[in-house]
Formats: sequence, C-alpha cells, structure tokens
Amino acid sequence: MFKKILKNLGSRKTVNELIERAKSGSLKKTLNAFDLFVIGIGAVVGTGILTIVGTAIKGNAATPGAGTGIVISMIIAAIACVFSALCYSEIASIIPISGSVYTYTYATLGEFSALLVGWVLMLNYVIGNIAVSIAWCGYLTQLLKGFSDYLPNFIINFPIWLRSDIHTMYNMCHEYGFDLHDKVPYLFGKIPFIINLPVIALTLVSTLILIKGIKESARFASIMVCLNLLMIGSFIVTGGYHIATTKEVFWAANWITPFYPNGISGIIMGAFMIFFAYIGFDAVSTAAEETKNPQKDLPIAIVGTLGFCTILYILVALVLTGSIPMSDINITAPISAALTQIGHEKLSGLISLASVCALASVFLICQLAATRILYAMSRDKFLPRSLRVLQKKSRTPHVLTWVVGLVIIVCSLFMDLNISAELCNYGTFTAFIAICVAVIILRKKEPDIKRPFKVPFVPLFPILGILSCIGLMFYSLREMGHSAYMFIAWVLIGICIYGFFSYKNLRS
Repeated sequence: MFKKILKNLGSRKTVNELIERAKSGSLKKTLNAFDLFVIGIGAVVGTGILTIVGTAIKGNAATPGAGTGIVISMIIAAIACVFSALCYSEIASIIPISGSVYTYTYATLGEFSALLVGWVLMLNYVIGNIAVSIAWCGYLTQLLKGFSDYLPNFIINFPIWLRSDIHTMYNMCHEYGFDLHDKVPYLFGKIPFIINLPVIALTLVSTLILIKGIKESARFASIMVCLNLLMIGSFIVTGGYHIATTKEVFWAANWITPFYPNGISGIIMGAFMIFFAYIGFDAVSTAAEETKNPQKDLPIAIVGTLGFCTILYILVALVLTGSIPMSDINITAPISAALTQIGHEKLSGLISLASVCALASVFLICQLAATRILYAMSRDKFLPRSLRVLQKKSRTPHVLTWVVGLVIIVCSLFMDLNISAELCNYGTFTAFIAICVAVIILRKKEPDIKRPFKVPFVPLFPILGILSCIGLMFYSLREMGHSAYMFIAWVLIGICIYGFFSYKNLRS
C-alpha cells in the first residue's frame, strides 16, 4: 500500500501527453511575441518600480533598506533570475501550454509536486495582486489630491477605513496612539468595518475585461504598459536633468555617503524584495497555450523582459536616490512623490495618473496568470471539473476568473503591502527552483525531444539558479520569520487539498 501511494505521488505526464491534452482544449491562439513581451514588461516593471522599490531602498520595521546600494541589489536579483529565465525559455518552448511551472513540474517531478507548485503559484499571483492593488490605491489617493480645486472633500479625502485593510488600520492606530473605535465604524458594536472600496472596484473591472477575451485583455495591457513606460521615461529624464543641473552636490552624497546604510544585510534584503517583481516571467509562460507560435515567441519574450526591465530598474533607482535623500523617499508612491519634492508638481500629477493605469494593467496580468494556472490544474483533475467551464463566446474560463477575483477581494481585507510582497517572494523562489530542476530532469529523461531553445552549460546554469534562489530565501528567514510561517501554512493547505480531494481522482 505504501509503495502504491509513493507511485501515485510521483506519477507524471509525458511531454507528449500534456501537449495532446492541451490540443483538446478550446483556448484561442491569438497572442504574438509582442503581446507576450507586453505581458512580461507590464508585470515586471509595474510591480517592481511602482509597488516595492521604495520599501527596498528605505526599508521598514522588519526589513533593512538597501539605500543607494539598491543598484547592487537589482544586479544580484537579475543574476539570480537570468538562470531561471533561460530555464523558463527552454521548457516553455518544449511544453507550450497553460500552467507554467505547474505543468513543467507535472512532466518531471510528478503529480504531488505539481499540485504544490501550482498552489504556490496561486499564492504568488493572488496575494501578489493584493500588493499591486494596495499600491494602486495609494497612487489613486495621491492623484485625487491633485483635483482638490475641482472635487468635493469627501471624494479627495474619503475615510481611510474605506481604502485600507485591518492590518494597516491597527498598525496606524498603534503608531499614532489612536483608538481604533474612534477611527472605524463597528458592526453590532463588535466587528470593525474596514473595506477597500477602490480595490474592489479595480478587481471587478479587471474580471470583466478578462472574461471579455484574451486578445482584448492583451490590447488593454498594451495601452497601459505604453503609458507606464512613458511615465517612467519622463521621470528618468526629468530627475536626471535635476541631478545634472543642480548647483549643490547633495545628490553625490546621496549616492556615496552612505552607499549601503544597513551594510550587506540591507543589500541582500533589497535583492529579496525586488525579486518579488520578477514573477512576470512566469506570467508570460502562463499564456503559452494562447500563443500563435510559442516555440519561437516565448523565449524571445522571457529573455527580452529580463534584460529590458533590469536596465530600467537600475536607471530609476539611480535617479530616485540621486534626486532626494533616502529619508524622504515615499514608500507607497515613490516616483510621483519624488517629482513633487524637486518642484515638478504638474508632472507628478501626470505620473500618478499613468501609475494608476499601469498598475491596473499589472493587476489584470496577474489575475490572468492565476486564472490560467487554475484552469490547467482543473483540467488535470486537481480541482473540481465545474471550475474549468469556458464562456461560450470568448472561450475564457469565466468561472475561475470570478473565483480569483473574489479571493483577491476577501484577502485584501486582511493583508497589507509589505506582508503580501514578502509572502510572494517565497512563492517566486519556489517556482524558479522548480523550473531549474525541471530542465535538469528533462535533459536526462527525454534527451532527444525537440528543443527550439536550449539552456547553455547544463547542469551548471540550472544549479546556479537553484543555489541563488535558495541562498536568498534562507538569508531572508533571518529578517522575516512571520511571512515564512504563513508560506508554510499555505503549503500545508495545498497538501490537505491533495489528500482529501485530488488524490482520489484518476489522471490517466
């Protein structure tokens, strides 16, 4: 009996079986290399620059900041990512179907490992979207303040309990000595009523766009990403001009003294925080089954996303840390706040508008990725069959899209930006380790399979990818044990799902 259980846990689908099963699906193949590149840029750039770069530079109560050393942090994160990005490119070109690392793990390590990886990816995208939505709400609030002469005060300064979460409200009251009962209404005199209305609205709109169709979603994301890149380019040019023409040399002091105020610990934790954004690679591969020429387009989009985003990250970090002192960096809206401080209020308002649009596209892309992973898991009988029903006209998994949207809304009531980002990092490391392992195993088990893209120096590069992720993961445990416990709890829930539901289903 024990041997039978072990055999089932390790049972896997061959590459050909997975591809044949995907052919029986009905997802439309409408995406090209540009669409995939847009998805990658939208997920990586928007997530890293607009949501977490301020915390990575300045730090918070639990995490030391990297200071100007954030540039080194970004290079470390990029080096750790490049091995995983190459592995993504190879496996995605071999198995061009929905599910990303979940599917690749199924083909190499077996069904139990596949379920856990898929479950962890869900953590990445659903909880990661909470971090994105909170940052989006922050930029929206700052944008509204720019219309103080035109809009009524109850819109510009609407109550914080209508745009926050329980965790943030408790922390704010504790920090400033407020009584929660004075700041928040209570239901039945016992239950604090705290709800983030902007996040709920964003989630509902994103869900409706995704149900409309994948091509429509990609078109919307393209427009938003263009606005995002225009906004970031404007900040780099304006901030760079300010640095180059200012008479004082305070910017030199910002860059050099101190370069890394919290030592090597701050730089490593900065790399850990920035790593959260690079899950955008996975978002590209989740759309493989809806790509016209995945064997060619996926590697181009994945590798191109890494190179482009890393350069953009470094430029933004240099301008941000050179324009204003580290102590003045705003965590929730760093770019627009920096422009305000150097005297460009009008441009700051435009940046806030573009940021609201850009983060909306990031939110949509992450929700798309979460839905496609769940679709693949449901098709493999890890989740109830009813979840994989497709909408008749658009051929999109509308039931799963609504499920993901509702989960985001519920979780946004309890989680703040930093907890969400930290928790997602553990999921990102797990996914990147799994993809590196998948390359090594497939090279050994199926050496003759056609590989449109090949990782050089196997197994050296995949092993370096694994060691890089493990090193950053375990180093971070010294600083943030709370998030690690939550990640372990999430994995245990996934094991329970397999034990009580998925294990009973035959997948032959």
